[in-house]
Amino acid sequence: MQVQSAAVLQSIYRAIDTLNRTLPPDRRLDKTPETPLQPALDSIDLVNLVVETEMAIEEDFGQTVNLADEKAASQGTRVYATVGSFAVYIEALLAG
Repeated sequence: MQVQSAAVLQSIYRAIDTLNRTLPPDRRLDKTPETPLQPALDSIDLVNLVVETEMAIEEDFGQTVNLADEKAASQGTRVYATVGSFAVYIEALLAG
């Protein structure tokens, strides 16, 4: 599971790299598990990060995941609080 955790973070970090290219320098995200996603990102940027992460996960793990479904929404902002909490949610989805 530890290797999978690192791999999930790498997928998210690739998505962050893509998003950061569209953000002004003062709004770019750091690539650490502690980096806050909410309220650092506005709703459009968060959606873009989610979509980029879904594509990275599919490419890296060969699994399609929906990271903005009802399950995620029911957990409120906890899923999107930090890069780390987002990664934990993704790991749970991949584990089945």
